[in-house]
Amino acid sequence: MRPAAAHFPLPDLADEPARRDLARVVAALFAKWELQGEVQLALLGLSPESRKLLPQYRRGERALPNTRDTLDRAGYLLGIHKGLRLLFPEDPVLRYGWVKRRNRLLDGRTPLEVMLDEGLIGLARVARFVDFQRGQ
Repeated sequence: MRPAAAHFPLPDLADEPARRDLARVVAALFAKWELQGEVQLALLGLSPESRKLLPQYRRGERALPNTRDTLDRAGYLLGIHKGLRLLFPEDPVLRYGWVKRRNRLLDGRTPLEVMLDEGLIGLARVARFVDFQRGQ
């Protein structure tokens, strides 16, 4: 018997159109978080020289790279977003501003600072932190 989640097939991220859609969704999240281009690139693990790609991602004209690192980062970012939507369903200001708010449980740093300072590990850490907060 298949698990309930199997009713909603996951996109095949080896498929370029699926990665174009993913790029568009992640770019929209970055816009909601009001992040500068260099921060967006850093969160995706991309080089600062890739700046010209950001508008193409926003428009869905270019796919995210088919690398484990970039796709894992995108997955953590969307997981954080989903968790924040569940934590703060009625407060979009808090939901989208949360990543820039200092948090004593993150040693007084912002979640964004943790993600930028610690890279992929920081993204995973913040995603787990959001999940933990949802379970409280």
